[in-house]
Amino acid sequence: MSVEDRGYQTVRVGVEGPICTITLSVPERKNPIGPQMVNELLYALDDAKDDQSVRVVVLTGAGDAFSAGGDLKQMSSGGSSLELKGDYADLLLRFSKLGKPTIARVNGVAMGGGLGLVAGCDFAIAKASAIFGTPEIKRGLFPMMIMAVLARVVSRRRLLEMMLLGEKMSAEQAEAIELVTRAVPDDRLDAEVGALAAKLAAQSPTALRMGLAAYHHQADRALEEAVPYLRDQLIAILGTADASEGLMAFMEKREPRWTGR
Repeated sequence: MSVEDRGYQTVRVGVEGPICTITLSVPERKNPIGPQMVNELLYALDDAKDDQSVRVVVLTGAGDAFSAGGDLKQMSSGGSSLELKGDYADLLLRFSKLGKPTIARVNGVAMGGGLGLVAGCDFAIAKASAIFGTPEIKRGLFPMMIMAVLARVVSRRRLLEMMLLGEKMSAEQAEAIELVTRAVPDDRLDAEVGALAAKLAAQSPTALRMGLAAYHHQADRALEEAVPYLRDQLIAILGTADASEGLMAFMEKREPRWTGR
């Protein structure tokens, strides 16, 4: 099944060349993340993973928001004809298993659960007017699940400040603490995201897949375990067709022709 024909109700999916764009699409409510949207995102991401023509996934929001956070009005995935794939925890974990680079195109507010999706992506490009935050504590709650992904991109002290105060943060501040890759002028958002996606799509699909898998596998392991594992992965990638093509293209002074094998 292609990445475009699932009959989604809360997300939109489009493919242009090697780039798949998944859009959170409940703009009248600033794209809140409820069980139905989570389930549809899981299907969309899995389809993008399985489609060999897709090399990069861009995640964004419809309207003037990325996502204002969790959908407190929706407590079940009712209304969708899709069989249940998983919950929000499964969604956060899915990004590390995709095998393809992901870019969060942050076109507006990204709060709570929406911010978790931004942190889960490999890259995040935000327009300068975007606003970020973890406001849960102001409602007597706490950003429990997204804490795990936020802790992988933000330092301990900055993260505790975010979570314990629950204050809003500008895109410039988000860039300073590495919550986003970079903040760009509003009118440059599409150009910057498109340029990054094009550069990533031009890389070897095999190297991207194996490299991302190795990165995520070694991230939480002790050095004594990580280094031997990465040595074995280097041996494995040297045996791929794309590695042979890359070395041959370098010697022949030409652009490589990747096959993804």
